[in-house]
Amino acid sequence: MGALLAVMTPLRLVNEALLTLGRAIGVFAVAAMVVAILIQVFFRYVLNSALPWPDEAARFCMMWMTGLMAPTAFKRGGFVAIDTLVRLLPQRIGALITLLLLFVSLGVLLVAVQIGWSEVTGFAGSFKTASLQTFVAFGFADGFPWITLDWGWEKMPRSQMMASLLVGVALLISVNVELILRALVRMMGGGDELPPITLEEQVGAE
Repeated sequence: MGALLAVMTPLRLVNEALLTLGRAIGVFAVAAMVVAILIQVFFRYVLNSALPWPDEAARFCMMWMTGLMAPTAFKRGGFVAIDTLVRLLPQRIGALITLLLLFVSLGVLLVAVQIGWSEVTGFAGSFKTASLQTFVAFGFADGFPWITLDWGWEKMPRSQMMASLLVGVALLISVNVELILRALVRMMGGGDELPPITLEEQVGAE
C-alpha cells in the first residue's frame, strides 16, 4: 500500500495543477462563448446582418470548455445510483465495484484517445475552419545566414478545434489512473490514509 500511495501522491499533485489550470481556461472559454453568442444575436436580430464567425467561435470555445472541465467532473463523480450503492456496501466490496467500473472506463478512454489523435493528425484535421482565423509567424532562409521573417492571418486548422477532444481524453485518463490507485488503496483497507478530493478540485464541475 505504501508503494501505491507513493505513486498516487505525485500523480494527484500533477492532476490538481492541470485541472486547476483547465478550469481557469474553461471559465475563460465559457465567457468568450457567451460574448460570441451575444454578438451574433445583436447582428442577426437587431441589425439583420449575421456575421460568419461567431457561431464557429462559440463552438470552438464550447469544445475546449468541455474538454477542460470534463476531467474535474469525472474526478468528482456524481453518478447518484452508483455512488449510493457503493456507500451502502462494505468498504472493500465497494472499492472492488468502483475498480471494475474504472477499468471499463479506462478501456473506453484508450479507444477515445486514438479517435482524438486521428482527428488531430489525420485527414480530417488537415482542413481549415470556415471562418476562424489565427495569427501565424514564420521564417525561411533567404541565403545563409539571412532569415526572412513573415507573419499574417490565415484560416485556423480544424485540428486546433479537435485538439480539445485529445487533451480532454488525456486528462480523463490521468484522472482515471489516479482513481484506480485510490480504489486499490481502499481495497487494501487504507481508505483513511487517502486525502479527500478537495472543494478546489470539485469547483465548477456542475
